[in-house]
Amino acid sequence: MTVVNILFDQSQIFWQKQKMAKTIQKRTLKTRARLIAAAKEIISQNGFEAMRVEEVVLRAGTAKGTFFAHFKDKDALMDLIIGEKINEYLDQMEIQTSPKTSSQMVKTLMPLCEFMTCERYVFDIILRYSGATRIEEIGIIATTFGRQIEIFKIWLESVEFRKDIEADIVAEGIHAFMIQTMALKFCALHNSKSINDRLGPYLKAWLSPEC
Repeated sequence: MTVVNILFDQSQIFWQKQKMAKTIQKRTLKTRARLIAAAKEIISQNGFEAMRVEEVVLRAGTAKGTFFAHFKDKDALMDLIIGEKINEYLDQMEIQTSPKTSSQMVKTLMPLCEFMTCERYVFDIILRYSGATRIEEIGIIATTFGRQIEIFKIWLESVEFRKDIEADIVAEGIHAFMIQTMALKFCALHNSKSINDRLGPYLKAWLSPEC
């Protein structure tokens, strides 16, 4: 066998392996997409917490082991699905006119707040995957927290809110009060007020402090 023939054979083997790898990758992506789609269908019917891995694999037509080849557990899948949904709300917030007052800001934030607190389970997942307690696993939810603060900073550029501290700190304060009011919704001792009624005074005091 000549050197040319050997090189030709090696080239053929290489391209066959490449083709096989691409086929496997496509099949893997399709399986992952089926699992996600099945989970979303179940969530739309029964809610987030009620979703079970067994139901997902049954609806997706895959084995349970296949699910865990794609996701560490149910919560990891929720990080993806909930994070995507948060990003949809942030997309809408980005194209809206920047709020000019604290009350307008609350109104703009309410759809996102309502989703993030639609279930206690959802809010718990958001907190656990926000990055504060899971630095080693930065997922979609964690990135949405940073994106929220960046949107707040853009809002602050076009309005006359407080200027005595840096915009980064003001934006982080808005986010902190937002998380605080959502957490109080699930507190038995402090849930008498709605998120809207509680967040309004917080942001008014934070954004326009009396000297």
